[in-house]
Amino acid sequence: MYAAVRRYEGVTDPAEAGRRVNEGFLPLMRQVSGFVAYYWVDAGDGVMVSTSVFHDRAGAAESVSKAADFVRDNLASLLPNPPQVMAGEVLASS
Repeated sequence: MYAAVRRYEGVTDPAEAGRRVNEGFLPLMRQVSGFVAYYWVDAGDGVMVSTSVFHDRAGAAESVSKAADFVRDNLASLLPNPPQVMAGEVLASS
């Protein structure tokens, strides 16, 4: 399995960002080949973290690209700063 993690800082409206992610981005993620799970977390203090999990590296890479497009087109006003993006192989899970 592979995961992509994105950390967004300076989020202006976490509830609205969550609503848009749930209604617009999650359906896109479910269509990516190898999709396993997606999480959108309000870490507090204007920080939100997303985690996408896929069976293969290609799915994780595609999720990063789709996330960038979705943020640009639908969340730019709520997520004003570029995210910190990390991706790699899952070495332990439960």
